[in-house]
Amino acid sequence: MELTKEMIAQLASLARLEFNEEETLRIQDDLARMISFVEKLGEIDTTGVEPLLHMTDIRNNLRDDLPQGSMDRQTALAIAPDADQEYFYVPKVIKK
Repeated sequence: MELTKEMIAQLASLARLEFNEEETLRIQDDLARMISFVEKLGEIDTTGVEPLLHMTDIRNNLRDDLPQGSMDRQTALAIAPDADQEYFYVPKVIKK
């Protein structure tokens, strides 16, 4: 598969990224090597090989969900970095 600068520009647009000429060439080379690797994997004979679902035999190794005490509202508000008598104040993370 041949990657063109137009394809890289379209991918960059879809990902909301901007690249200069040097970055475009570097990304074009990186993507070409990735595609070549994936195409090489397609040549491997996997007949009789079971699909790998998990990297280890350990699954859902979770702790027991035990009820424990919790902090009352007034204590939590008292130790919060920024709060009033009723609410916690947090920094704005979405800028619109």
